[in-house]
Amino acid sequence: MIVGVDFGTTNSVICLLDADGAAQTVRFAVGAEVFDVFRSVLNFWEEPNGRPLTLQHAAGPQAIESYLEDPLGSRLIMSMKSYLAQRSFTQTRIFGRTHTLEQLVSLFLRAMLRAAGDRIAWRHAVVGRPVRFVGESADDGLGERRLRESFAAAGFERLSMAFEPEGAGYRFIRTLREPATVLVGDFGGGTSDFSLFRFDPAGAQRVHQLGHDGIGVAGDTFDYRLIEQIISPRLGKDDTYRIMGKDMPIPISFYRGLAQWHRLSLMRAPRVLREIEEVARTANRPERLGALLDIIRDEAGYDLYRAIAGLKAALSCEAESEFRFRHGGLDVVRRVRRAEFEEWIAADLKGIANTVDRLLRRTAIGEASIDHVFLTGGTSFVPAVRKLFADRFGAAKLRGGGEFVSVAEGLALIGQDRG
Repeated sequence: MIVGVDFGTTNSVICLLDADGAAQTVRFAVGAEVFDVFRSVLNFWEEPNGRPLTLQHAAGPQAIESYLEDPLGSRLIMSMKSYLAQRSFTQTRIFGRTHTLEQLVSLFLRAMLRAAGDRIAWRHAVVGRPVRFVGESADDGLGERRLRESFAAAGFERLSMAFEPEGAGYRFIRTLREPATVLVGDFGGGTSDFSLFRFDPAGAQRVHQLGHDGIGVAGDTFDYRLIEQIISPRLGKDDTYRIMGKDMPIPISFYRGLAQWHRLSLMRAPRVLREIEEVARTANRPERLGALLDIIRDEAGYDLYRAIAGLKAALSCEAESEFRFRHGGLDVVRRVRRAEFEEWIAADLKGIANTVDRLLRRTAIGEASIDHVFLTGGTSFVPAVRKLFADRFGAAKLRGGGEFVSVAEGLALIGQDRG
């Protein structure tokens, strides 16, 4: 009994193998709708049940629903995966109670298993991990160890791991009938990961893994660029404040936390709020820092990120789109051209291209030797990402499909091959 689990930065997916060895993605009911993905979020709140108050939590779509009912009385935890390889993050306090990162991830996993409605933890699970975890000083060994410990705490008794692009590649190469060399690109929320395979349907070993590489640049990074260019300047970025008779730039740390959306909830700490308040007192435009404080205190980040995600999706289909966001005294309306967006992410695209270069050099595989380029994950829909690979390998070689479920399906198939 094999299950593939793609624990993602933004969404998570579970896939089971049926009796015939076919991969079946678990579907989650949300009201009258059914989805293949389960949002990778947790929400905490307190309920009166004697003293002290009882801490409650929900995961996935229920977490978002409970948060929207009472954002000020909630603590929304997003992008947990982005912390796995960060030694600086060990624990956080939620309504006065300490939680380790492993505890948070295991709480999410247990809730997802309950929503799946099956005793999945009793099965052999193949879990995906990025080739390179996200973060400037990411410790990949630590990231994998924390991931294993989180799944074990959630009740998974038999566990093995595979690279996420390896999973996506397995799903794709099962559709091939001729020998081929395949480059797989998996573009998630936190990382972009790549794998090279040689597939021979008639060989004793049908799948040969040639190499893997990755970079902590993906969908969240593109969101960061949009917030940095459109929102942060309206919240005081690049403004000044006076200290000891001198004009000083507003601390950039205020906006790193805002733009990296999984860190926004941490900015509600009293120490951070006091620091922003003190700077605002002598800022040349104090109302802008006031708007920043309103977003943090009112837990308005979810609405902001949803608006940013909508803009990014629109620019994948249209050459230009209008962005709107309003909260309190902040009212942002701006037309954004796809060409502008592509300028803002140019350095990130170069980083992705350099990662592919490094993989090809290390494996001594020339571009002309690549028969297929399989791109998956939500960020693979961004036109500039697809153009990067079309220009390099030829549009005729690009393949896609199952952009949100291909990793989990392939992980289950890997478990079958491993026996």
